[in-house]
Amino acid sequence: MLVYVLNKDGKPLMPCSQRKARILLKENKAKIFKREPFTIQLIGGSSGYKQEINLGVDAGSKFVGVSATTKDKELFAGELQLRTDIVSLLSTKKQNRRNRRSRKTRYRQSRFLNRAKSKYKGWLPPSVENKINAHIKLINVITKILPIKNIIVETTSFDIQRIKSCQVGKSLKDNQLGFSNVREYVLWRDNHRCQGKKGCKNFILQVHHIESRKTGGDAPDNLITLCKECHDDFHIGRLKIKFKRSQSTRDMAFMGIMRKTLFERLSKLYDNIYETYGYITKYTRIENNLEKYHRIDAKCISGNPLSESLKYYFYIRQTRKHNRQIHKAKMIKGSRKMRAQCDYACFGFRLYDKVLFNGARCFIFSRRTRDGSLQLRFIDGTLYKDYVGHKKVRLLSHRNTFLYAVI
Repeated sequence: MLVYVLNKDGKPLMPCSQRKARILLKENKAKIFKREPFTIQLIGGSSGYKQEINLGVDAGSKFVGVSATTKDKELFAGELQLRTDIVSLLSTKKQNRRNRRSRKTRYRQSRFLNRAKSKYKGWLPPSVENKINAHIKLINVITKILPIKNIIVETTSFDIQRIKSCQVGKSLKDNQLGFSNVREYVLWRDNHRCQGKKGCKNFILQVHHIESRKTGGDAPDNLITLCKECHDDFHIGRLKIKFKRSQSTRDMAFMGIMRKTLFERLSKLYDNIYETYGYITKYTRIENNLEKYHRIDAKCISGNPLSESLKYYFYIRQTRKHNRQIHKAKMIKGSRKMRAQCDYACFGFRLYDKVLFNGARCFIFSRRTRDGSLQLRFIDGTLYKDYVGHKKVRLLSHRNTFLYAVI
């Protein structure tokens, strides 16, 4: 496993082996700068020898692959798992605020013309903005520990209307022309007939969401026509029909938005930034008989697909840092209002702290304030041990926005 090195001024140098790092630390010629990824900083001067390193970035909506390579060797490989809960959290916040206005509390008038998108150009939805910032932060982390010369980013654009036309036989946009709203189009598409029970001829029609509105939105492919009787029976559980929606285009839409914005922001931060495309990456991977992984795609993007690969890679997970909900929205029957927030530190441990328990490196996913017991999980969310006493674990590192695990 490589150890990353900084000079006395904090500028990155070429990485070294673990043996050499131990010698430098033992002779007090270096000090520990950061533990994840493990980085040391030299106390004295150095020759400053550097090689040409290319950083390949496989941008994505759920996972990001990165690989820093020279012509002969790979120096960093990692996969970042992005957050996918922002849309759900915003929808829950919106629902709670609407419910608050209907309760007997201090009245708060609705606000309309004060949204951020009306204040400045270039506004992006919070979910998209968060993912773009995560890409930039990951690149910034790598450029601080390695002397990167060139950054190559793969961006992909999708023709969503053409993809949908392959599914339904005609462009969805053209189908919707001439209808005042989505509901009217869905009723016309289903011939103003209930799609529930066979032979149902009820005339009071409603539009049903195949996936919840929070998850699937109000897109026509997520809506289906049901009569009032079938709609009620379906939600009660009397009517059991599995509705299937077409392929979701949420990730494709994100890549289309991100493609231009990410490259423009990176161009303002770094000088040697270049753009490549997905079909080039695919051709390079197939030509060199490489497996399909995000980190391997990033290695192909870097321009050195045949360089010696590392025997490990960093699995990085982006986590939520703060929970701003004060009280729980759903309470158990007969209980009183409970706090949704735990203390910042419980017996010295924070949420998502990395700890050592029985020789296994895991993370704290839940804490109990009363007895100090912890719930330990691996970085992918797999449960390792529940109800573990806080005295039986050893703290390795406090939490951060990025959680690291070597695989």
